[in-house]
Amino acid sequence: MKHIRIISPASAINPQYVVDAQARLESWGYRVSIGAHALGQHGCFSGTKEERLADINEAFADPDVDIILCSRGGYGLQQIVDKIVLPTRPKEQWPLVVGFSDITVLHALMSINNVPSLHAPMCEPIATLPENSPTLVRLREALAEGVVAETNVIGGNLSVLYGLQGTPYSLNHMIDRCATPPTLLLEDIGEKQYHIDRMLNNLRMSGVFARINGVIIGQFTNCPDDPKMGCSLEETIRSYFVEYGYPIISDAPYGHEDLNIPIYLSCNRLRK
Repeated sequence: MKHIRIISPASAINPQYVVDAQARLESWGYRVSIGAHALGQHGCFSGTKEERLADINEAFADPDVDIILCSRGGYGLQQIVDKIVLPTRPKEQWPLVVGFSDITVLHALMSINNVPSLHAPMCEPIATLPENSPTLVRLREALAEGVVAETNVIGGNLSVLYGLQGTPYSLNHMIDRCATPPTLLLEDIGEKQYHIDRMLNNLRMSGVFARINGVIIGQFTNCPDDPKMGCSLEETIRSYFVEYGYPIISDAPYGHEDLNIPIYLSCNRLRK
C-alpha cells in the first residue's frame, strides 16, 4: 500500500479540506499521513518557515513516504526552497511531489534534479469534486500508474517561474538538465494583462523561449483582457511564441479551474 504524506509548505488551508482529502485518498487504497504542521497557521502561512521546512524535509527523508501531496499553493515555498534537504537514496526512490500553483517551486527543484513530479490538483478539489469528475478520475489514474513515460515538460505557474528568475531554480537551469528541448507549460491566476506581458517579456529576454520546442498555455483564471493593451490576453501570450514556429496549445486544462488534468513534469527521465 503506497503511503501519501500531506504537507502544507506554503499558505494555510482549511483543515477540513485536508481531513476530507485524506478520507477520499484512503478510499482509493492509500495510506495517508499528515505533516505535523500541515493544519497550522502562522499569519497567511501554514506555519513558520522553520515549521514548513521541517515538514518538507521529514517527508523527503522518510523512505516510507511514496508520494508528497501538497495541500495547497498560495505563497511561501520561495522562502525556503534553498534550505530543502533532498534524499540521499537513489532518485528512483524519491517520493513523487504532487501539486501546482506555488508548488511550481518544488516542481522546479525536482526538474533541476531530473526527478519527475506531478502537476495536479490538491486537497480542496480532492475533497470536494465529484468522484466521477474528469479531474479526479485522471488524478486517480495518474497516482496509480506512476511515471510510465517521459514527458519532457517543464514549467507551471507563470508568476512563480518569473519569481525564480536569477536563482538556481530558473527555467534556464531546468532546460540545462533536459537532454532535448522541452515543452513549456504555463498557467496563472489573478494577474493583469500587462503583468503577464511583463513576465513573458522577461522570459523572452532571458532566452527561455528560444530553447524550448513547444508551449502549452493552460488556464489564466481571473486574468481579464485589458482594452488598453490593444489586444486580447490570448493574443498577448501567443505573440511571444509564434516567431519560433513550434506547436502552441491554447486553453489547455491545467490550472486554477475544476478541470485541472494531472500532467507529469520531467526532463527526459523514465521512472516507474
